[in-house]
Amino acid sequence: MIGALLAGGLSVSACATKGYVNEQVGAVNTRVDQHDTHLSELDKTSQEALQRATDAGKLAKGKFLYSVVLSDDSVKFPTDQHQLSPEAEQRLADFAAKLKEENNNVFLEIQGFTDNTGPESYNDRLGEDRAEAVRKFLNKQGVALNRMSTISYGEESPVASNDTPEGRAQNRRVVIMVLA
Repeated sequence: MIGALLAGGLSVSACATKGYVNEQVGAVNTRVDQHDTHLSELDKTSQEALQRATDAGKLAKGKFLYSVVLSDDSVKFPTDQHQLSPEAEQRLADFAAKLKEENNNVFLEIQGFTDNTGPESYNDRLGEDRAEAVRKFLNKQGVALNRMSTISYGEESPVASNDTPEGRAQNRRVVIMVLA
């Protein structure tokens, strides 16, 4: 009789333990599912940041050769604009021809910059649009897309004072880093 009570008590406690475990596992599974859902909902900005980090890793392996700056008087970007002027297109066409002539296995990091007028988030987007306009034009000239990446520095790295119209004009630029 005592043995039967003892066995029954153990089986009852086993059921309670099993129920408790199932409840705890269910709660953990719910949290894991929520976490997986959250990870799958990464916004575009996070995905772009990951791409930029990957591209930066590629660049870190490369050796800097030279840079081309589109900011002299004939190629400056007007305020709030990302379209390339005919002068800028000619300069880029000459640059693409030079790349073809050299026939080197190079990678281009195309960096977009702005002056400090407007909100920082807008300037980040405008810098990206400027770099992307250059990337698209170079691709039309025969430079492979997988050999180029774009990044926007927005208003982060001015080369001149943003206190004057001339300085702001110099800060609205695109820099092409050529890496081996």
